Amino acid sequence: MVPSFGEVSILYFAKSAELTGVKAEEIPAPTPLSSQQLWGLLLQRHPRLSVLQGQVVLAVRQQYIAIDDQPVTLGDGDEVAVVPPLSGG
Repeated sequence: MVPSFGEVSILYFAKSAELTGVKAEEIPAPTPLSSQQLWGLLLQRHPRLSVLQGQVVLAVRQQYIAIDDQPVTLGDGDEVAVVPPLSGG
């Protein structure tokens, strides 16, 4: 199956917004892809996110997904949130 591309909205929260310098952006993303490939795309755009490797969670259409080989199908206009670990106080 040939992947297609859609424009997805990436939302950055807390430390991820600090590291990228943006709270949201639109990016072209191939679909289908694995959640690991999606994270890799974000790392290519914002290498500083690598400090969150192994701690960050992605939410696609408001559903949390693990960063692994899990397939993700993104549609045009879908939202992907980058949710770093929250520090308590």
